[in-house]
Amino acid sequence: MAGEGLPVQLACRVLDVSESGYYVWRSRSPSLRELRHAWLTERIRQIHAASRGTYGARRVHAELTLGSGLVVWHGTVEMLMQREGIRGLPGNRRRRPIQQVPTAADLVDRDFHRDAPNRLWVTDITEHPTREGKVYCCVVLDVCSRRVVGWSIDSTQTSSLVTNALGMAIHNRRPDPGSLIHSDHGTRFTSWAFTRRAQESGLVPSMGSIGDCFDNAVIESFWGRMQVELLNRQRWKTRIELANAIFDYLEIFHNRQRRHSAPGMRTPIEYEKLYPTANWHKSPATRLHPTRGTSRSPRNSGRFTA
Repeated sequence: MAGEGLPVQLACRVLDVSESGYYVWRSRSPSLRELRHAWLTERIRQIHAASRGTYGARRVHAELTLGSGLVVWHGTVEMLMQREGIRGLPGNRRRRPIQQVPTAADLVDRDFHRDAPNRLWVTDITEHPTREGKVYCCVVLDVCSRRVVGWSIDSTQTSSLVTNALGMAIHNRRPDPGSLIHSDHGTRFTSWAFTRRAQESGLVPSMGSIGDCFDNAVIESFWGRMQVELLNRQRWKTRIELANAIFDYLEIFHNRQRRHSAPGMRTPIEYEKLYPTANWHKSPATRLHPTRGTSRSPRNSGRFTA
């Protein structure tokens, strides 16, 4: 009340407190709790900025506890973020077109839990406009670690878009025969080229029911976050600009920096280090360097044609 211009004597009389007590409170040094909250607020700002402004309270709390080893209650993080107006990006819901092509059976049946990498991959295509035209991106995602193991970017949506992404995943990971590759019933995934590439590598194709996004919920959730955290945050001038931004998001931010809830708030590469002796990564060229061959810029990879 005194801060709003009312006389201190009058404010103390209304609130039934002593004037001396008020002045002692004003001259008192900050408490340990206030100092800790001020320090935590600054740390939260740094984490939120490092996440490119995408993290909400849940992932900020994970970064504080798992990344920095701090002991802090989740409610404290929520309170400090709300007090300072720091918030994550909201989700984005978008209806997808329905394909009317019944093909492979659903071998996943919405059970996306796997105990080790390279047991189940999910794949799908998204598109986003630029001033030059649309950019199409296909991603192959490992459901165990949520790591993007293969991707392809192009200016046209053809069967080569999906076969290139699948080929990159197979080359980098060398999955055991019988591993599943799960997709929707899009014409690119039902094409002869994609089906043969999967079968030649020992992969078993699986497809969810027609028109049901929940049958491929993991990849749909991935696209939703990518739309919010990258694609919808600005207007893109050229295809090359957007392609480079997608490459940076997939290989740098998503795989190496972003904490995911499914693998216990770890990054995908950090989570896969829990399997150092497992025989799931057979590629001789990448056994000692798990990320070799996966961090190629779309400008030089030959996967993008403007």
